[in-house]
Formats: sequence, structure tokens, C-alpha cells
Amino acid sequence: MSARRTPLDGDPLGRWHFQHGPIDIVAQAEGDPRALARAHEATWLRFETILDELVGELRLLRRPVAETKTEQAFRGPIARRMWLACEAASAPLGHAFITPMAAVAGSVAQELIASYDMPGIERAWINNGGDIALHLAPGRSARVGVFADLSRFDLRDAGPLAVDGSFEIHAAMPVRGVATSGWRGRSFSLGIADSVTVLAASASQADAAATLIANAVDVNDAAIRRLPASQCKDDSDLGDLPVTVDVAPLAPEQVRRALEAGMQCAIRLQQAGVIHSAVLACQGQWRIAEAGDGPSMLAQPGSAALPSGGSSEHNAAQRCEAVHEQNIRRSLHLGSVFA
Repeated sequence: MSARRTPLDGDPLGRWHFQHGPIDIVAQAEGDPRALARAHEATWLRFETILDELVGELRLLRRPVAETKTEQAFRGPIARRMWLACEAASAPLGHAFITPMAAVAGSVAQELIASYDMPGIERAWINNGGDIALHLAPGRSARVGVFADLSRFDLRDAGPLAVDGSFEIHAAMPVRGVATSGWRGRSFSLGIADSVTVLAASASQADAAATLIANAVDVNDAAIRRLPASQCKDDSDLGDLPVTVDVAPLAPEQVRRALEAGMQCAIRLQQAGVIHSAVLACQGQWRIAEAGDGPSMLAQPGSAALPSGGSSEHNAAQRCEAVHEQNIRRSLHLGSVFA
């Protein structure tokens, strides 16, 4: 199994799709053509080595962070970054259960975005299955769209994607990572959040924090179906922990309780400096842990927009997930819309 790369627009200076086993990347950048060519090639050369590097450390990466004790147990920079992000996110929560695998997508994206940190690159983003690392030169910004109901997403629809709201990340803000987690995602969750989207200083930090906040969005209810993770996937790093496999419609009060539990977790991480802000969504209700310097959710024409504010509730937003690739390759992983 070898790594593959494909220019999405037929332009070697445009968007690239990198794929190797389970790793699926969309990379895009803007800037001087010669710098773009060098950065794309450097990103590809690093990408080719990542899967084997992580597989070589998989045994330790699947162990709880609390058992490993230190990042020095790992050899590679990505594995160390994964451990550090998860340790930093779990510490303010009483060292809540987490394994470094919770930050794998964001940490890979963060490793690759480093190739674009060079003169001539104005802005760049690496989207690893919806977990996103950003590079922004001074004065530049990226607008991130929020797609609020995944059940509306239809791969057969080739038209422009109508988002439900958006926020803008400016270079001066302490945000270079966006990540989303929830029980409907590609990874297991202990909670019932349809989605939790986190903005943080790095993609690895956002990834780890989104996992823990999504786990915290929970309530006891017979309508929630769980199974041991080991029954859902033989080699799951969660072992026999019960993961959410189905959530029937819940009473609004139960949804409120679950979201408030998640908000308590998000606020603790925010106060500890682990995250910048977060959006939590579950069954038509949502909450925002918003930082003082933004970003605010902006209305989009003809949409169920997510307005700005602190902790809020809105019945129109059923699922908050950033979506990448507005017009092309809609079959790739959900991520964020940039403009």
C-alpha cells in the first residue's frame, strides 16, 4: 500500500488530495507560485513517511495517557505531539480517560502545515478528515463555515453547499486549529453530542479537546444505546468502554442536561487555556463557549444561522459540523469551508 496524491483542480499549485491507508488529506495554499510548489512538494515528502511512523508506535499510542507518563516514551514528533495534546486537555478535567489516538488526525494535520510556514505563502490549510490546521501570514484570515445538520448532506448534490453560519479566524487570533468530534463521526464517542467543534492554538489541541468535550455531552437515558468499543472494533484503543452507537430522540430537558454537562467541560478547558472557543450541538439545541475576541457566528442568507453569543440554545441547529470542499470532491471527509 503506497501513498497517492492527486491535484483536485488539475492544477499542481491548487488543491491536493493525499491518501495513504486511513489517512486522507486535502491541502490548499495561496501565495507565490514558486513558494507554493516548494511547499506542496515538501508536504508530500513528509506525508509519505507518516503512516509507517505512526504504525511503529501504535502499541503505546493506544494506551491511556495516564499510563505512559511522559512524551519521551515516544520516538516520533507526531506521536509526542499527540500525547502532549491529550495530557494537556485531560489535566484540567482530573486526568479524564483519553489515549493519544484522540489527537491523531489533528496532530498529522499540524505536522504537515509546517511545510507552508515559509516566505511567499499567504495562507494554507490542511484538512485531515475534518480536523484542520491553518497557516496565516500577518494580516490574513480564513472564514470557516458551519454545517448544522449532517442529515441534510447528500453526496448526489453537486451544487454549492449552503452553510448555516460562519466565523472568521484572523492571523492575530491565537487559533490555528479546528476540530470536530461527536458520536456520529468516524471515531467512537462516549457521549451523545451530534458534534462539538473546537478552535484552539493548534490542530492537535483542538482534536484532543473536542474528543473530551463530546464525551462530556451526556445524560442517563434508556433511549441511548451503547456497546463496548471492543465489540464495535477489535483493535479499538477504548477497550471495553461503552461507546454510543445510537441515540433516539430525547426529551428537550434531557438534551439540555447533556449540553450543560458538555459546557462545564468546555469552560474548564477554556479557563485553563487549552481551547479558544467551542460550539456544542445535540438534537436541535446548541451551546457556544465563546472567547472574548470572537469569533462570532455570522448569519448566512437563507440559512438557520448560528448567531453570536455565549451559552445559547437554538432549535434550528441540529448538528454543527464544519464542511470542506464546497463544490468539488464532496465525497471527501467533512471539514470546513474556507474563503
